[in-house]
Amino acid sequence: MSILALHQVLKQREPGLESEARPRLAPIDPQAWYPIGMLLDSLDRLEAKVGYYGLVRTGRTIFQMSHASNVASSQHCARDVLEGFDALYRTSNRGQGIGGWRVLRFEPGNAEMEKTTPHHCAMEQGILTAALAAVECPSIVGQSACIREGADSCRFVISSAISDARWDGHGPARAK
Repeated sequence: MSILALHQVLKQREPGLESEARPRLAPIDPQAWYPIGMLLDSLDRLEAKVGYYGLVRTGRTIFQMSHASNVASSQHCARDVLEGFDALYRTSNRGQGIGGWRVLRFEPGNAEMEKTTPHHCAMEQGILTAALAAVECPSIVGQSACIREGADSCRFVISSAISDARWDGHGPARAK
């Protein structure tokens, strides 16, 4: 996720936090490296202001700003989204030792993913929920384990009433 995308969300939702962050973010080149601590600090401040569900909403907004058109044109079902989520993460995050995503389980209407990234889980939940909705597979995304609560990795449990081709890509093709 780009720190500048977060900056845009702050500008829309939390002008006070955006004004506070502006001097720190002004020298950032979106195509260059920046310390992940800057992003995580901004997320901590945002979480303190808007809470868990505010971060989920922030994640959905960031998805719309940064990834929606790519996902809509290249992914066709929930399986594509989940199996491609690590690549999606790496389009906005560079470097080594930055963690990643992997599918642990995928079955009709249910899946589980592991996350080892440093980003806030609530924001990531919003991004994942929006990505699944973008392929017309609305889903409930919950969390069963979290690094911030002492787990080795974060685990997301995904469930959907959808189990046709929108979920797994098998069966009749859906119209776009």
